[in-house]
Amino acid sequence: MKTRWLLRFPPRPGARVRLLCLPGAGAAAAMYRSWHELLPAEVEVCAVQLPGRGARLREPLHTAMDPLADALADAVLAEPALPTVVFGHSLGSVIAFELVDRLRDSTTHAPVSLVAAAHRAPRLGSAGLPYHRLPDADLARVMVGLGGTPEAVLARPELIRLAAPSIRADFELDYTYRYRPRPVLSIPISVFGGLSDSTVTEPELAAWREHTSGGFSLRMLPGDHFFVSGPSRAELLGRLAAQLLGAPIR
Repeated sequence: MKTRWLLRFPPRPGARVRLLCLPGAGAAAAMYRSWHELLPAEVEVCAVQLPGRGARLREPLHTAMDPLADALADAVLAEPALPTVVFGHSLGSVIAFELVDRLRDSTTHAPVSLVAAAHRAPRLGSAGLPYHRLPDADLARVMVGLGGTPEAVLARPELIRLAAPSIRADFELDYTYRYRPRPVLSIPISVFGGLSDSTVTEPELAAWREHTSGGFSLRMLPGDHFFVSGPSRAELLGRLAAQLLGAPIR
């Protein structure tokens, strides 16, 4: 099914499991374009393309969690049913949590597990970093400092102007997020963190345990906030592959 929300990298009509991937602040679905190369053929990588980037560049950006999670849940429910593991990096982890919460009671589309990377547990709320209020140049320096943006971008103001709106909207989305108490999930949650990530501590990652009555695991990998795209990517995807093929097939 063709949808503006989900991009398949690549389409795999015979897939047994769907890996639904949510990008972090300022990122686009393309960050997951090559993941299929390190995953089994039975897995279809479906990356979420949020409004305001890629082919959706002219669509209004989301700066509040509930409307975004509601719209994304509707898009997922319109997809063919397939056992689904939801993965989120950074801000994408919180969006993934809110998405899973909305789908938990579906008889056809309830995810089988949640994987979070590089973000504190939702119950801890916003990280409280008002980066969305920074001027463009300072915002770009923050992104370079996090490790996901080349320093050469700082010399390209036209690139900063192009990227700033989506980055700013995502940071506002994170800053204004407020956790609503709710029953814990019953599905397993796996969490990954970067050993050199200055944005989140290991105890903040471990707090995800309190969001599930199912299994829980936490693994710290070499790298900074963007360890998912660095040298640890192969180990991360190897662990994901084992989890994906172990997911119950309905």
